[in-house]
Amino acid sequence: MDKNVWRVIRAAIRSADRSIPRAGRTPTYSDRLIVKMYFWVVAHDRPLCWACDRANYNSLLRPHEIPSVSQFCKRLKSERIEAMIRRVFVRLAARDQPADMAFIDGKALPISESSKDPDARTGRGNGRFSRGYKLHALADSACRIRAFCMRPMNEGEPPIAREHLVEHIPREALVMADGNYDGKALYSAVVEQGAALLTPIKKNRRSAAAYRNTSPARQAAMGMWREYPDEVWALYGKRAQIERVFSALSCCGGGLGPLPAWVRRLERVTRWVTAKIALYNARVSLRKKAS
Repeated sequence: MDKNVWRVIRAAIRSADRSIPRAGRTPTYSDRLIVKMYFWVVAHDRPLCWACDRANYNSLLRPHEIPSVSQFCKRLKSERIEAMIRRVFVRLAARDQPADMAFIDGKALPISESSKDPDARTGRGNGRFSRGYKLHALADSACRIRAFCMRPMNEGEPPIAREHLVEHIPREALVMADGNYDGKALYSAVVEQGAALLTPIKKNRRSAAAYRNTSPARQAAMGMWREYPDEVWALYGKRAQIERVFSALSCCGGGLGPLPAWVRRLERVTRWVTAKIALYNARVSLRKKAS
């Protein structure tokens, strides 16, 4: 664990603890400690029981007392702990920062075909059909992941984008996505958010009848592709930014690799990925300060 990344995460946890009201009696092990222990586990790609062994800590985090495995697992499921983990992500996502471009895409997180996870589904991801989950993400031109949603692999990308990602698009931003997101409903939703969408137009949707029956925003995009194809392709090439974001999210120590065997069920997968993305955004914020 990089000490500077941990310093950023620790500050975000402290802020989340202060901003979320407490209810009931004060627990023996503070909510702040439980969240720190969870981020420590996620950063080291270890199961929850690993966090309850004092030998697995160092000078960056050395708790005076550690809960038992059962206590730790039970506390992670509480509403306030869940809210704190989400608040850490939101704080590091820096949604209040302006951005001239944004990118939407999905990243498949397959699991073993023999897994008994009832929440996982079979769908298309990474160019083939597999079973598991999919990360639907909205990234900006600063390489931060501003919003995301975890869903089973078989759920369509455009509906998820409309329901969970569009509301977080920066105003007046140009949003780029691949051809899977080509549809009048998503074009209209992005315009209502005060932004613009650009996707390749699917071949079976380029006819004159399709042009008349689609939304004005998508009509404008179709016109741009028809009249200025070279310029639009050059602009669309910047969509590769989201691929670099997914690469940076996955390729470092403690990054979002394949889901480990102990991370199953949608609730646990979402919690795990939330912490992974918060750690990634912390690294991005440090790079921005250093540049």
